[in-house]
Amino acid sequence: MKAFAALIDQLVYTRSRNGKLALIARYLRETPDPDRGWALAAMTDGLNFPAVKAGTVRALMAERVDEVLWALSRDYVGDTAETASLLWPEPPSPPAPPPSVAEVVETLHHATRATAPALLAGLLDRLDANGRYALLKLATGAMRIGISARLAKVAFAQAFDVSVDEVEEYWHGQVAPYLPLFDWASGKAAPPRTDLLPLFRPFMLAHPLEDGTDVSLADYAAEWKWDGIRVQLVHVHGETRVYSRGGDDISGSFPEIAAALQVPAVLDGELLVRGTHQGGEEGGAASFNALQQRLGRKAPSARMQGDYPAFVRLYDLLIDEGEDLREWAWEQRRARLEALVPRLDPDRFDLSQVIAANDMDDLAEIRARARDAAIEGVMLKRRDSPYVAGRRTGLWYKWKRDPLLVDCVLMYAQRGSGKRSSFYSDFTFGCWDGDPDAGAELLPVGKAYFGFTDAELKWLDSYVRSHTVARFGPVRETDKSLVFEVAFDSIHASKRHKSGVAMRFPRISRIRADKPAHEADRLATLKAMIADPV
Repeated sequence: MKAFAALIDQLVYTRSRNGKLALIARYLRETPDPDRGWALAAMTDGLNFPAVKAGTVRALMAERVDEVLWALSRDYVGDTAETASLLWPEPPSPPAPPPSVAEVVETLHHATRATAPALLAGLLDRLDANGRYALLKLATGAMRIGISARLAKVAFAQAFDVSVDEVEEYWHGQVAPYLPLFDWASGKAAPPRTDLLPLFRPFMLAHPLEDGTDVSLADYAAEWKWDGIRVQLVHVHGETRVYSRGGDDISGSFPEIAAALQVPAVLDGELLVRGTHQGGEEGGAASFNALQQRLGRKAPSARMQGDYPAFVRLYDLLIDEGEDLREWAWEQRRARLEALVPRLDPDRFDLSQVIAANDMDDLAEIRARARDAAIEGVMLKRRDSPYVAGRRTGLWYKWKRDPLLVDCVLMYAQRGSGKRSSFYSDFTFGCWDGDPDAGAELLPVGKAYFGFTDAELKWLDSYVRSHTVARFGPVRETDKSLVFEVAFDSIHASKRHKSGVAMRFPRISRIRADKPAHEADRLATLKAMIADPV
């Protein structure tokens, strides 16, 4: 645990990507099994201890530290694990040696709600402040140290001098502590097999199309970019799985999709909801707002499935009848996909159509005229491109529709997490429900935590601290004087929000310190942008 704690401490204070990669790679090379596997799982959100929650930590601290001291310290530090690790009292007698990562995982795995506090306290007593911080982050599943699953896989590949594409391929068939994966990477065993189970394969992703990028429709095919959730469907040996973009199994949330695929294949597509009750083409795709009614439901009722029928608009074919097509050119895979689609259930699957355009200028006009609520933009795919994991320059581009813009007023701010835990970086903003000079109310319409530079973040943090008018736990209310220009992809009617609207992908485009708050936009302006009124 001492080596893991040192790694976490170093990662927190290392800003460069290459620096983080080097630290993780060295740890993976030098740390024995199974500690390194459990550590890897902790850094990539692969561990879950249901008996240990943030409330468990707070309860332990309430028994040991004055509540006022805890509240003031927590507010100043901004992170529960860090505050608890610093305030935890030293044990009255010399502690046992520090536990290994494997011992921590084993102990917490068998913990119950009743036994977790005592077990966690026993582990904390055996560690110093750095060790306690790492333990609490691991136990509560809230690392937030700037390590994505992709970065961890790249570090793994660097540690053992293997291909990151191969790491991606084999990763999802393994469970922590990943012993077969380490045995393969270190040359002790053959690669794990991936053809016997319905396993996830990494998605191919696209780069944003920047101004000046040289793209010709002689070399690239254009498709619509649909506004749903990217999914992968895998059918092997009579078993089907539906995976999200992150590799999570969502088959239970969309059982009708899993049941519909009976052909041995691995398919890439966009999960959408069919219907016109919330916008969209007749018999085709409704807006993301309709799909949102299905998201997060682990066991949707028959009525929910009937009211919001899901289907998949297919983009690509990775494996067909056991034949791996990923090295084939896009045009060849497309031909195989077109031949496969007639064999699939038409209620659950259709094909994303290629856009007929003469050149990029013609495509730009077609894109500008697109008003379908489910269209997010255009995809450009190089006709000879293989299907490769991640983003490869020059192969696929996404050309999203221009964002919508609106001026909003800052209302509330909350501290971030990880490296932002000391800054107010999560901002709630609102628009006027009428004329503010006539006493109109300011209603929240969205929340954003990105879109600004590090320098702007520091400025915003200082602004929030000096313009606070009230506090509600970790949230500060400001004096409603600062205007943000907010960019967002779309806006939908929402019965869950007092304002009646919900933004899709809001981000702060500009800080409008020059603009008076009463000149910010009205709620009616946002409602006029709704493409799918209910």
